[in-house]
Amino acid sequence: MFSKARLDALHDGIFSVAMTLLVLDVRFPEDFHPADGGELLQGFTRLWPKFLPYVLSFGVLGLRWLASVQIRSRADYFNREYVNWWLAYLLLITFVPFTTLAVGRYVRFAPAIWLYAGHMLLIGLISMRMVALTPDPEGGDELRRRMRSSAFLAGSALFALALSFVNPRIALWGLALNFAQPVIERWRRQGDKTAGKADRPGHVEL
Repeated sequence: MFSKARLDALHDGIFSVAMTLLVLDVRFPEDFHPADGGELLQGFTRLWPKFLPYVLSFGVLGLRWLASVQIRSRADYFNREYVNWWLAYLLLITFVPFTTLAVGRYVRFAPAIWLYAGHMLLIGLISMRMVALTPDPEGGDELRRRMRSSAFLAGSALFALALSFVNPRIALWGLALNFAQPVIERWRRQGDKTAGKADRPGHVEL
């Protein structure tokens, strides 16, 4: 058996390092020496293809981390099967800076999209498997929310893969749909609360 506290510490450390490393590729070329403000602005414009993958990857990692910390388990120790899936998940997280760098530099080429979107698809699928294996969880609603969040990531990755065969330049916007997932989840919770109030005996809708 393996201590949950130690695994949580490893989890948070890997996420913090991976999210920090993402920004290292968002930099000017070594030979970039602007002569005036106009050339500097042009340099910022040329960095745009790298900003989208950076923001997208940071957002995906942030949502994955939030989904993880929202799930509470009563167990203080995890078995080998769960830990193995946990380590596979963290392995994929450590690769996010590399696949982000690749797609940021070669976003016009479909293989870069396949690498990045395929990577995100694996993260989503393994996250779903970990939800299913969570030992002695507290609150079924949080598990269902994380399962939906992981499924949303996997679905958006498949959408990006499909778009890459049509136009690789717009394929990443398929994964950008992940930023809509928290909003959709919020609407869902509000709808559930409204439905719950309406079902109460004696409730009168004004």
